[in-house]
Amino acid sequence: AASGSGPEAGTRTMALRLKEQQAAGLEMARWLRQRPEVKRVLHPALEDDPGHAIWKRDFTGASSLFSIVLNPVPHKAVAALVDHLVLFGMGASWGGYESLVLPFDCSTYRTVTRWEAGGPTIRIHIGLEDTEDLKQDLDDGFKRMTAAI
Repeated sequence: AASGSGPEAGTRTMALRLKEQQAAGLEMARWLRQRPEVKRVLHPALEDDPGHAIWKRDFTGASSLFSIVLNPVPHKAVAALVDHLVLFGMGASWGGYESLVLPFDCSTYRTVTRWEAGGPTIRIHIGLEDTEDLKQDLDDGFKRMTAAI
């Protein structure tokens, strides 16, 4: 008899978790789009994303992994934002249940679509935490970033 733990439990709930994360990721991307600190949100399901046409042609859904481009701020301000986050861990292990952030220099990455960031870029993975809690965490981080300018 299955006890509900182990690898099979993860497989059994994967579709539900991915559906939840996809919806949460899009909600967070749309919320971040409205933030004055954010210059641009790069999420393939958003119409103004440089890869939207490819995404629309080839996919039926989106993950909870996307990027934001901040308005130009000093490196220390980006560090203050990231270091202040409580619910977001820092890492590049995408696809898990936890929310993560990772500042990166997009000019060093190869991509199908061409675009210029024009500001500091942060990769974001939305996990299974409550989106209102994640918004509050980011709001607090943005306040810390602004104070560091």
